[in-house]
Amino acid sequence: LANKDGKVIANIKVPKGYKYLNPKDSKIVLEDVWGNPPNSEPGLGILFLATDTPLDLGTYAITVDYVEEGHVDDEDSKEIKYDELLTELQDATKEESEQRKKDGYAGLELIGWASSPYYDSAAKKLHWAKEYKFDGAPVNTLNYNIRILGRNGYLLLNALGDIPILKKVENDVGKILESVEFTEGNRYADYDSKVDSLAAYGIGGLIAGGLLKKAGLLALIGGFLAKGAKIIILAVIGLFYAVKKFIFGKGKSEEPTASTPPPTDTES
Repeated sequence: LANKDGKVIANIKVPKGYKYLNPKDSKIVLEDVWGNPPNSEPGLGILFLATDTPLDLGTYAITVDYVEEGHVDDEDSKEIKYDELLTELQDATKEESEQRKKDGYAGLELIGWASSPYYDSAAKKLHWAKEYKFDGAPVNTLNYNIRILGRNGYLLLNALGDIPILKKVENDVGKILESVEFTEGNRYADYDSKVDSLAAYGIGGLIAGGLLKKAGLLALIGGFLAKGAKIIILAVIGLFYAVKKFIFGKGKSEEPTASTPPPTDTES
């Protein structure tokens, strides 16, 4: 796996039961098969269930990407109050939902943690899941997030599908976490404070997602749902809020942005 400059930063060992699509093929699936708008940043690839295809209903896949925004200091990991963080995220989601409705999209609600945040401080790996309800959608949506910390950023793995896929993802999360590792020189322990920069957020910021610089996903999902799509097969979904209590300190906040547009089943 290479960064935008073509430097290999991580290796992926495809877990049993999955298959890997490289960035070029992933771009074809995302844009030509699932109908997403063209994106100049195709990411690092997609992990699919080996028995499924991009056209199968009820399946899911995991997008792999790399975010280079500095070294993420994990000192805050033991102090985060996840119940309070969830409440702030839910409040922010309500505000986002109202704006979505004004913009002509379906509203949404953050139901809660589908899987509570867990940080492995030894392996420098973090994962959690959220459950969303979109207005008019018959089934709630699962957003499963995995972050693997490195020297100058982190690997970002996201899976989204209908909430019933939760058990399957939870059963596989161990081998998914083991499948991707940073290369020597790019690992978390390789951080050099003399030459490397720090990210503006810690573990709480990763869970809140406040500083990712991509935009438009929630509006696009709402647009697809409004058009009557039967199912969203996969998306990288996020309410990328910088929750001031957990990231910047008092008095600072950040507007939400979002990530890669969602693929959908185009049959209606």
